[in-house]
Amino acid sequence: MTVTVLVPDDYGLAAVSRLEGVRPLRFGLGEPLPAGADEAEVLVPGFLVGPEAVQMTWALPKLRLVQLLTAGAEAWVGKVPASVQVSIARGAHGASTAEWAITGLLTVYREFIGFATAQREHRWTQHQTDTLSGKRILIIGAGDLAAELQRKLAPFDATSVLVGTHAREGVHGVDELPQLLGDFDAVVLMVPVTSKTIGMVDAAFLARLADGAIVVNAARGPVVHTDALLAELRSGRLRAVLDVTDPEPLPAGHPLWDAPGLLLTPHVGGSSRGAQERGWAIATRQIGRYLAGEAPENLVHGEY
Repeated sequence: MTVTVLVPDDYGLAAVSRLEGVRPLRFGLGEPLPAGADEAEVLVPGFLVGPEAVQMTWALPKLRLVQLLTAGAEAWVGKVPASVQVSIARGAHGASTAEWAITGLLTVYREFIGFATAQREHRWTQHQTDTLSGKRILIIGAGDLAAELQRKLAPFDATSVLVGTHAREGVHGVDELPQLLGDFDAVVLMVPVTSKTIGMVDAAFLARLADGAIVVNAARGPVVHTDALLAELRSGRLRAVLDVTDPEPLPAGHPLWDAPGLLLTPHVGGSSRGAQERGWAIATRQIGRYLAGEAPENLVHGEY
């Protein structure tokens, strides 16, 4: 028996071709589906694709699995036919995203943005800066990304604590956040988008943070209430490092562009050299399990 798999690029075509019992078909968003697509059981969308890719699932009568190349599934869960399962690329981009978070923290603490500005203006501004060493970092999330960040923070002599949905050994429960927030120098968000995480970082959340704390969003834009964060940034009480925003992409005239105390990057946490290879390595392993009649390890269950 041969299983048809729809792939978005030549790299995926080659990667899936190495699996036995697979007929790979390349598709293009916005283009007519290729001949034989109606037989597809597996769809692998491209990186960070939009609603057009989600709509494809309704035109594929035999589709049973969407295998993503990213860890976020909020654009897919509940928006595909009930007969279609969704599997994420958990484990592919944790190290890269953790590296981004540490880079953001170091940039703020060591004032690299200010030094870069002074260099362009030919000003010698020697002075003492802050340091990541000894800082207390609260990581909200307890999955692959959070574990990678915790591991990478240790050599900087920073203390990190994980917060998950439920308390367990080594992880605090999300219900403990009101008591925890004020004790940390930075809060790093690494949670999926669900009805429980949308807007979780609101005015009340931010008010509990210590003066001078840094909010780092490596999750998704809607996790943070944008206006509430803007108010804290404008007051000068908090700082932020954002890789994601709400809205996204950020419109040219949006006030976040000019917010004081903000370091902003355009959703590049997992977008580093090797991202394609890492994503497809996870994807082919999950597809291989599907071909063997086993459930992919990275299936998304319930609300996401």
